[in-house]
Amino acid sequence: MSPSIPVRRIAVIGAGPSGLAAVKYLLAEKCFEKIDVYERRDQPAGVWNYCPATFKQLMKTPVPQTTPNVGLEEPIWHPKEHSKDQMEPTFVSPIYSTLDTNIPKELMAYGEKAFPADSQELPKYTTVKQYLDEYAAGVKHLVQFETQVLDVRLKEQGSQTWALTTRNLRTRADRTETYDAVIVASGHFDVPYLPDIVGIKDWDAAYPGNISHSKLYDSPDPFRGKKVIVVGSSASGLDIGNQINKVSKGKVLASHRVMPLPTTTDKIYVPEIVEFLSPATHDRAVRFADGRVEAQVDAILFCTGYFYSFPFLSSLDPPVVTDGRRVENIYQHLFYAPNPTLIFPVLPQRIIPFPLAENQAAVFSRVLSGRLALPSYAEMKEWESSTLEQRGSGTPFHLMPFPLDADYMNMLHDWASKAEPRPGLSNDQTGKRCNRWGEKNKWIRQLTPEIRRVFFEKGEERRTIKSLEELGYNYEQWQKEQATL
Repeated sequence: MSPSIPVRRIAVIGAGPSGLAAVKYLLAEKCFEKIDVYERRDQPAGVWNYCPATFKQLMKTPVPQTTPNVGLEEPIWHPKEHSKDQMEPTFVSPIYSTLDTNIPKELMAYGEKAFPADSQELPKYTTVKQYLDEYAAGVKHLVQFETQVLDVRLKEQGSQTWALTTRNLRTRADRTETYDAVIVASGHFDVPYLPDIVGIKDWDAAYPGNISHSKLYDSPDPFRGKKVIVVGSSASGLDIGNQINKVSKGKVLASHRVMPLPTTTDKIYVPEIVEFLSPATHDRAVRFADGRVEAQVDAILFCTGYFYSFPFLSSLDPPVVTDGRRVENIYQHLFYAPNPTLIFPVLPQRIIPFPLAENQAAVFSRVLSGRLALPSYAEMKEWESSTLEQRGSGTPFHLMPFPLDADYMNMLHDWASKAEPRPGLSNDQTGKRCNRWGEKNKWIRQLTPEIRRVFFEKGEERRTIKSLEELGYNYEQWQKEQATL
């Protein structure tokens, strides 16, 4: 199955890591007349643009937050740096001031661009932002900044082209353009998920501000001297919990849904919260699944992830989002099966996003240029059905913990390599290459949780560690040791 009409005009929504990779691979096909990139912020890098705590303090996550259907986010306007007269828009980002990434830089980098050799092994967010700015340099001329996408829909019933409506955030002028394909690279870190637990609404009303979501976290300072519960066992939950644990009143209570609970003694590990006890009879108390009650709780921070949400696609039928726990009517976590000219890069989670963005872009750019064909609609729906049967219909649908992520990476690489060659393309007419993970990549990926733990255990010394070898991980030495076994 190939696009029913030649694809010549393409819109990319978002100039973050996946949008930038998309543009580079689309350009490399040398067959598209127009590539427009729409970015609501005033610079590239997407969520890697830090949002200061002063702006996060203006926001409040609804308690609970159980729907992805919240509409388009409005920017916060503030004076531009070094200028009192010029204003710039800011959108709240989950990046926090104390963030180091949780991925070794050798694995995190795009295939075509390494991180600086002198950067710390798990880079600071500021290093990542600079890295993405450099990566974007060659394609920034295609980006329309401060431009928000309002609506994307098929131009008319039965049409194969897309009408995309945007708003210039500065002038408020709306405009509609027509495209043959749309790449939805807007990410999925906008709408927090905060569960509806018995009693949570009354608790939040009685103790306003005590319940928050990690999207609005910036540093451990507001939690100093407080009794804190951190909910969630994701990478951000673990990192934020560790940071707060250094300043909180007593050890952080780390609430995990996944059993069995960790047995380490660095924090107090408890099961999920099942009830917020009535403020009329208890003092800031919650009950956990094992019956334990904790009272006089000063703060509860939910690190419970985000919904998939694309408010500009509300008219799409069949929809891509209903409950927000996964993207629906999708093929290979990438193509909208009813019309594969609508594409969603980097939906998977527990993955290494930058190289994955390249591999997905290598595939869809070749499909849109006509060098790769997709299976029939029936076959694409069968893939979705079988994946649902294997993984379930909620969040696990897109989860790819190692080695699933490595298998998916290499499947995409091999898929892209089957494209028909075309005169004028690089690499002997085969086009821009992507990434195939060999044994070293897989070795680093498998060890990443351990590498992360060892790195952060170094405390401030970690700032001086510039390579895996300095941290004690040498692949070549490991190979030699394996050969003697």
